[in-house]
Amino acid sequence: MTVAEINALLYSSDHPRDRLERALRIGPLSSGWRSSFEALLQSQTTDTRRSGNAGLAPAAAAHPAAPGFRPLVVASIDREALDVVSFSLQHPDREPLPPSLPGQYVVLRLPRTDGPLLIRSYSLSGPVSTARYRISVKVEPNGAAGNYLSEHIHAGDVLEVSSPRGSFTLQSGERPVVLVSAGIGATPVLAMLHALAATRSTRQVFWLHAARDGRHHPFADEVRRLMRTLPQGRSFVCYSKPDSRDKLGEDFDAPGHLSQPVFQDIGIPREANVYLCGPARFMADMKQALAGFGMMPERIHTEVFSGGDSLMPGIVGAAMQAPHLPKDATGSGPLVSFARSGIAAHWEPSTYASILELAEACDVPVRWSCRAGVCHNCESGLVAGAVAYAPLPLDQPADGNLLICCSQPVRDIVIDL
Repeated sequence: MTVAEINALLYSSDHPRDRLERALRIGPLSSGWRSSFEALLQSQTTDTRRSGNAGLAPAAAAHPAAPGFRPLVVASIDREALDVVSFSLQHPDREPLPPSLPGQYVVLRLPRTDGPLLIRSYSLSGPVSTARYRISVKVEPNGAAGNYLSEHIHAGDVLEVSSPRGSFTLQSGERPVVLVSAGIGATPVLAMLHALAATRSTRQVFWLHAARDGRHHPFADEVRRLMRTLPQGRSFVCYSKPDSRDKLGEDFDAPGHLSQPVFQDIGIPREANVYLCGPARFMADMKQALAGFGMMPERIHTEVFSGGDSLMPGIVGAAMQAPHLPKDATGSGPLVSFARSGIAAHWEPSTYASILELAEACDVPVRWSCRAGVCHNCESGLVAGAVAYAPLPLDQPADGNLLICCSQPVRDIVIDL
């Protein structure tokens, strides 16, 4: 096969099965191209309804969901810790909800009187269910969304909620599972623990959690109950500042922080899959500790809600800034909300040629390479709204996703960035 044929097989919208199989028989084919063709072939085998290009879709866009919000009723509210509140949500008519995968999240659209709608992402923290979703929210002194939910939402109220989305999900197989979290970062890995407990999994399961003290330790009793159902489950909890009411050996296992020696002491298998979620500094420390422990990077899976990692070819050493409104935020066009970054800015067609350019003006972390609708590195989740393309991409993204490098909003949109 010629280079031109190989290029067309990946980047065009035509992916004949016989050509994919022929390409995979080429010995010198690089591992990156090989994995792309295998993904295309697998998508044709497992889901004939799948849209988009599985060979190009980045991991962040691998599980697209239908755009839009649906009204869900708050069925119950539970206090999980001093600063964590859970909300159970169900369909007003008790109809089934879209199914989720353990570790996924939903996006909420919340009203406020002094500005644009609040858009926030919250992991589903309970068992996988089409009857109810449970989200758990940390209430911080200056947290607009957390305080709104805590102070103004009651049982029986209605919230606007997206379909479940996200690629931080529990993988099947027999490998040991290590669930590592701090604070409210427990929510997605708690859903994974529920899934493992529901099947009485015989896999080795390690629950490692860091909290400040017992009052700031959400889901403590729930986790203990779930761990008792796992034949090979082991839990380790550390408190950084335990108080006089916290009992060593009962409420927590050690003072201090999770660290590389902890991984060694409790015997984490190096072939395990690690699922990691928590504050940015905690995540960085844990990835460094896991690397020092000998864990391969491909075994470490992370979830980040304050924007993701950027991919900007040719740009080295660029100073990363916190997302913000653009300098001249005077547009009156459609409102573009970046859900993970918490930024909403009006589109101005005379200023920006694409949604990517608006995101860059807001210092929202983005991924791109071609900037012309070819490579799909910028493919992201379209939580709500609709876009138009100019130029047209060579191959359309999956339904529920968009390419930010060559698209423009046609009405208010919410993007998973």
